Amino acid sequence: MFDPQDAVLALEDGQVYVGEPYGAIGTTSGEIVFATGMTGYQETLTDPSYDRQIVVQTFPHIGDTGINGEDPESSRIWVAGYVVRDPSPNVSNWRATGSLDDDLESNHIVGISRIDTRKLVRHLRSAGVMRAGIFSGDALLDANGKLRTIESMLDEVKSTPQMKGMSLYDEVSTKEAYTIEPCGEFEGKEPLFTVAAVDLGIKAMTPHRMAERGCRVHVVPSTITFDELEALNPDGVFFSNGPGDPEQADPEVNLLRQVLDAGHPFFGICFGNQLLGRALGFGTYKLKFGHRGINQPVKDMTTGKIEITAHNHGFAVDAPIGETVDAPFENGKYGKVFVSHIDLNDNVVEGLQCVDIPAFSVQYHPEAAAGPHDAAYLFDRFVDLMRSAKEGTHNA
Repeated sequence: MFDPQDAVLALEDGQVYVGEPYGAIGTTSGEIVFATGMTGYQETLTDPSYDRQIVVQTFPHIGDTGINGEDPESSRIWVAGYVVRDPSPNVSNWRATGSLDDDLESNHIVGISRIDTRKLVRHLRSAGVMRAGIFSGDALLDANGKLRTIESMLDEVKSTPQMKGMSLYDEVSTKEAYTIEPCGEFEGKEPLFTVAAVDLGIKAMTPHRMAERGCRVHVVPSTITFDELEALNPDGVFFSNGPGDPEQADPEVNLLRQVLDAGHPFFGICFGNQLLGRALGFGTYKLKFGHRGINQPVKDMTTGKIEITAHNHGFAVDAPIGETVDAPFENGKYGKVFVSHIDLNDNVVEGLQCVDIPAFSVQYHPEAAAGPHDAAYLFDRFVDLMRSAKEGTHNA
């Protein structure tokens, strides 16, 4: 039972949760997923990889530190909807410029609060992520001004496109190229390397991490051609994270194969890892409930080191673990490759390392905004790869 002052969350399998509106009033739908971070909600909301997804925060208290102008990872909030248990009634942080509730409302993000998120997440872990909708205000009423039936809400939810089969990277990519200059100890100096970073849903901290290492980073749209990319004369090429199904990214896979054919050092993260997998001839598949949060244990198979990492992915690469194999594409055109990282929770492939060409990738977020910094060394690996290629010491 619900009344017009409530908010209703309806899952496509028929589960219904009644709570209070949070953020904007209205209706939204998308794939419902959960994020396990205890902090970094502002970075989560502005991560383009959450495009078309309703995000459930597993941590119960959200909004304590408000919002500020420094922590967003992109120019806007990308989540389709937001689900929290206990929104903070107060903002308590010296950096805050406003409340999360007001920010969600001004960005027209429909949310729901005061529901049992623990029960909801347990259900999503067992049943898998699925489509859902949030309804509040006039969205709870039919054309006659009476309360809608749950069945009508479920019909609306089931008309929402499924994430598998969706192409979204062009939707979130920058429309115009821009450049991040070297910073920190390299500020004002000539760049050590030039990186062409293809924006498939990039987070702001990623080019910043490369700039901290003396790189000039040209962030370019997903629609860039190989000739346009070559005109930048890059020392290395980077493919970012991003939303959607990697099987629906043939233009980007073809672009990446041209990059590999040209011998450019390559580094990819998240969606970029899946695209490297596809470029090498491996398949991808959708995970039951994905990895989203800042506490995923990953093993670096090249060193044996265990790192705690930040994740946001619902798809993964299907590649053999524990052996070095010929990359399947065109009878091993790209030489040998092995799985360089695995998730210790479920043995999902978390990284690929090419042996005969200068290319590698990981399935998680080494820029760690928010999150632990255990994986920051991967940016150093990329710099070392570009240095080796420039000096002609790489075996490729």
